Amino acid sequence: MIELRYSLVIEATQEPDFFSFYSPDLEGFSGVGHSVEDCLYKAKWGIIEHVSLLEGQGLPVPAPNPRPRIVIENTPALSPASQ
Repeated sequence: MIELRYSLVIEATQEPDFFSFYSPDLEGFSGVGHSVEDCLYKAKWGIIEHVSLLEGQGLPVPAPNPRPRIVIENTPALSPASQ
């Protein structure tokens, strides 16, 4: 079982060893990893640190998600810049 207090979105990129992640439940929380497993590991500890920093600064901390989800998807393609 993967224990996270907040939902997590992991995005795969064109590069096979570069993934990004963020939590839609926890504003300002994001990171990068070299694999899905690396993202999960970094997110687990990063969320704990992020919440601790918010608490330490007296900022509001969102309530944990009672049903957090992990979504793995491809990074949305960028549209070409108009000239």
